[in-house]
Amino acid sequence: MEISQKRRIWGWMFFDWAQQPFYTLGLTFVFGPYFAYVATEHFVSQGEALTEAKAHSQWLWSLGQTISGVIIALSAPLLGAIADRSGRKMPWIIFFSVAYVVASALLWGLTPDGANLILMLVIFYVGFVAAESGLNFVNAYLPSMGTDEEIGRVSGSGSAFGYWGGVVSLFIMLLLLAENENGVTLLGTAPLFGLDPDLREGTRSVGPFIAIWYLVFMIPFFLWVRDVPKPAGSPVASRGVVPELVTSIRAIFRRKSLGSFLLGSMLYRDALNALYAFGGVYAALVLDWSIIQIGVFGIVAAIAAAIVTWAGGLLDQRTGPKPVIRVAVWALIVVCIIIVGMSRESLLGIPLAEGSAIPDIIFYLCGAVIGGAGGSLYASSRSLMVRHLDPARPTEAFGLFALTGKATAFLAPGLITIFTAATGSNQKGFIPVIILFILGLWILRWVNPDGEKGSWAEAE
Repeated sequence: MEISQKRRIWGWMFFDWAQQPFYTLGLTFVFGPYFAYVATEHFVSQGEALTEAKAHSQWLWSLGQTISGVIIALSAPLLGAIADRSGRKMPWIIFFSVAYVVASALLWGLTPDGANLILMLVIFYVGFVAAESGLNFVNAYLPSMGTDEEIGRVSGSGSAFGYWGGVVSLFIMLLLLAENENGVTLLGTAPLFGLDPDLREGTRSVGPFIAIWYLVFMIPFFLWVRDVPKPAGSPVASRGVVPELVTSIRAIFRRKSLGSFLLGSMLYRDALNALYAFGGVYAALVLDWSIIQIGVFGIVAAIAAAIVTWAGGLLDQRTGPKPVIRVAVWALIVVCIIIVGMSRESLLGIPLAEGSAIPDIIFYLCGAVIGGAGGSLYASSRSLMVRHLDPARPTEAFGLFALTGKATAFLAPGLITIFTAATGSNQKGFIPVIILFILGLWILRWVNPDGEKGSWAEAE
């Protein structure tokens, strides 16, 4: 039975819905802050001062992000080139899906005593590598979902649909499973299924929940998305992939617009990923928020992301992706300045009354901006990449997109680590993020809004 284009698009968008909880619940709003809490308590029990333990926790989390980013950067272009040569992306998506589900389910093992802290950190970032790697192959289907003008809307709608998945999953987690310091959920009841609040089993269930969510909602993707068979006589062997990949990378340097886009997006995407990875950790360590508070913050951010990303996709269709990217980066720069200048005691140097709710209110607003601007930034960057790729090799192109997105993945977390350790301040640790956003925005000036189509080999 032939699958309609509308159904293919919906199947493709369901990947975002299925995978978003890993970022919403895992990376940013539930598991990440819980990891920071457990790590801090663990280091305090080993004799560290509270401030030192908080900085140590942030440093450890950033180390995991750095190492996983390097792995993704080195593997994505090669795997993409192999997939394009064989014409088969689906086996790779299945492989990374299995790794994603297993790693997510194992996150249950992070107990409050932190006995297996490092093991759980490794498992989480194995899942992260699997999620990002699978995403590269899924993104490679995007060029077949419409014309250049339609791609921006499809990309934005897919990302927005994914954020709504994040909202729904976060609601379920907060209302029924994740417990606060009093051992009850947002509804004021004990976690479902008799989960023990004293052992934080409600919060720890986030891993199995992410795994089950993915298994259920990837069904439309696997039913409605298909690989396009390679023409008869096309090469399928992996031999020769590396020389072709090297040729593609060399061609980037001969294309001013493409090279500038990949370099600029490398910096601002690295900064954005740092905001996602450390937003919940910041709330836990600087504002002393509970998991429930951080979860509500996540709902605000995810709803804003869903609405603004959808609107950004419509704007992308009207104006092209570059103006959307510029506005989004400026919004994120403003947010980062606020984050650096805010604490419980002051805001941008202005003292606050003890117990003031102003930091909480402002950080909720910051979360809405991060969600909305970040979602639009990712969707429009994906759209602009389509305008620059070689139509014959989309998976390799998005592998290179991932390479540049992760080539400096160590940079933001590494600089955050250095600044946090040097200043002893979680807030000042975010200063490098501002610099990366500004540099990325400045480099965008050389990017052609209409892209550069054609075979990359022509640039040789």
